[in-house]
Amino acid sequence: MDARTPSPLTRKARASVSPRLAVRPTLGFLHRWGGLAIAAFLFISGVTGAIISWDHELDDLLNPHLMQARTDGPSLPPLELAKRIEARDPRVQVTYIPLTPEPGEAYAFGVEPKRDPATGKLFEPGYNQVFIDPATGDEQGRREWGAAWPITSETFVSFLYVLHYSLHIPAMWGIDRWGVWLMGVVAVIWTLDCFVGFYLTLPSRASTQKNKNGKSGKSFWSRWKPAWQIKTKASAYRINFDIHRAFGLWLWGVLFTVAFTAFSLNLYSEVFYPALSKISKTTPGPFELRAPAPLDQPIVARRTYAEVIETAKAEAKARGWSVPAGGAFYSPAYGIYGVGFFEPGGGHGAAGVGPPYLYYDGQTGQFVGQRLPWVGTAADIFVQAQFPLHSGRILGLPGRILISLTGIVVAALSVTGVVIWWKKRKARTKRKVRAI
Repeated sequence: MDARTPSPLTRKARASVSPRLAVRPTLGFLHRWGGLAIAAFLFISGVTGAIISWDHELDDLLNPHLMQARTDGPSLPPLELAKRIEARDPRVQVTYIPLTPEPGEAYAFGVEPKRDPATGKLFEPGYNQVFIDPATGDEQGRREWGAAWPITSETFVSFLYVLHYSLHIPAMWGIDRWGVWLMGVVAVIWTLDCFVGFYLTLPSRASTQKNKNGKSGKSFWSRWKPAWQIKTKASAYRINFDIHRAFGLWLWGVLFTVAFTAFSLNLYSEVFYPALSKISKTTPGPFELRAPAPLDQPIVARRTYAEVIETAKAEAKARGWSVPAGGAFYSPAYGIYGVGFFEPGGGHGAAGVGPPYLYYDGQTGQFVGQRLPWVGTAADIFVQAQFPLHSGRILGLPGRILISLTGIVVAALSVTGVVIWWKKRKARTKRKVRAI
């Protein structure tokens, strides 16, 4: 018989292969090449995610000259300080006003460029945050949050933040979301690969085997148990393989949650929200009901912060809310004001799905929507939970610790996966050379 011709026994064995076994090579192929395609992206996201879980604390540590107030004393009215910022630089408009500063902390105002009437383009002030001493109104500094270059102590944390979800890929052809879309696609592949990787850890035969005496062999769990363990006394390759498999199993639920929420956040308006709206009842807010204005055509508000904030405070009082107005923003892209209600420091790191917000039209001052934590349809609450789940903030400090550790695990899984592929590739190459 020709050596290349399968024997009747081989043909019979192949014919008896279960569909479960037949699908494993295909899934192994998808896991290998899908993982390789996104490994570098996940490594970057894992490392940066582990760090930015502590963004506010790191900012305080690295930039006390910006974050800490220089003078003790009662705070000046934040609306007055916002007017001073715009008076000092007419090229910018204040887009975020902190209304309840933390004790000892400076006011951090957000600003965006106005449109230059001479050119029709936006001004380029070179900064988007201004830090003000609450007691004196003196400017303590400015910075470009999220700047790609130069990387300084002032921009380090925000540089990592933007790198985490968009890789700092610049705007092209009038679109500034290329990096966001790319990382969204990576998240989709990662989400699907979570199921593929889990399946591949299962024993190759799900049914209980029989030994020669007809008695039951090893149970399903006894054959799956090694996948959850790391043999520390094995070879370096085996330890690497065990780390890749066991870490993926032990943290599978968290890894899947992070992967799925990364997809939902990066492809929110393009895929996630439209798809969710078709399969479940959602309550669209003002940002879902309006299309954003072009980048160089910001919507100029006709209502002032003072008018909107007073209206929001009156509405909150009528609703029986006891929490103060903690911050207010204006979105030039949508022409919408938002007023959030939270205690000092409650704008970052608090447990739950975030504070309540009331939204108003920037042209008419009319109420256009609200965001109430844990209120709405099941789909509405699911939407609210996406960022808190992704960042771990839904559980407060314990959640942030968990997500920080998960970021390290994601980076480790990326490295160990590449090592497994490289080792197997070298082994295959050696076998081919010997066969020649």
